[in-house]
Amino acid sequence: MSDIVQAPPIAAGREDHQVKLVKMASFGAGEKSTVVISIATALAILLLWWVVSALGVVPHLFLPRPDEVLTQIGAVYRDGYAGASLSEHVFASLFRIVVAALIAISAGIPLGLLMGLNRWAKGVLDAPIEFYWPLPPLSYLPLMIIWLGIGETSKITLLVLAMFAPICLSAQAGVRSLPIERVNAARSLGASRLQLFLDIVLPSALPEILTGIRIALGIGWGTLVAAELIASTRGIGFMIMSASQFLATDVVFVGIGIIAICAFTFSAAIRFLEAFLVPWKGKL
Repeated sequence: MSDIVQAPPIAAGREDHQVKLVKMASFGAGEKSTVVISIATALAILLLWWVVSALGVVPHLFLPRPDEVLTQIGAVYRDGYAGASLSEHVFASLFRIVVAALIAISAGIPLGLLMGLNRWAKGVLDAPIEFYWPLPPLSYLPLMIIWLGIGETSKITLLVLAMFAPICLSAQAGVRSLPIERVNAARSLGASRLQLFLDIVLPSALPEILTGIRIALGIGWGTLVAAELIASTRGIGFMIMSASQFLATDVVFVGIGIIAICAFTFSAAIRFLEAFLVPWKGKL
């Protein structure tokens, strides 16, 4: 047998290839902060407001300058308006909004989840909600006065009706958007009905629910002026309506600014809660 001569291995030149990470192109607004853009936009709006009012493009009676509005804020804070201090007006409106929001959330979320899980509940509740939801609150304001009088009950009920529908419908949409594969996977692993609801359904619907609450709070603040038309003597909406009757435009701007600050604070709180409860939103 011939000897087998093993040839020496040929050293192949190896080049070290550095792994390059390819960053995917972002889609939509992306993950970068838009705070600087928002601040610049707000400053541009204020500058435009000052220029228009200073040049007299709009009569001074209808559009006071920003510095005059700031001066009026100090006057209202110091002297009050319409027989009540500024803090009393703000507290009255906050009380109505918070109570109405708590009632709307405590009723809207369970009913919305039930509508998403049960076709009988959806069939029964969908028609009345869809019937009154598109109606502006001013259209059923007279009914609130006739049925519930001119006290706090009618005001809070009007706000509850305005905020209930978006919360309920968003909770229903959150359940119906749940992928059936996720449900089947949980069932195949032996999840009970309660575990399925707590671990799959509720977390999946939570982003939609929080979005609905944000929308509902915006609608609630928009309805506040209408709610405080009902024989009110306190409230930001009452202050705005009372000032408009006397053409006190600077006081109207003060009330609008306070509502905007309160609404922004509520919205920021919901955003913070959303970042804490559903950190995966937009990342899956």
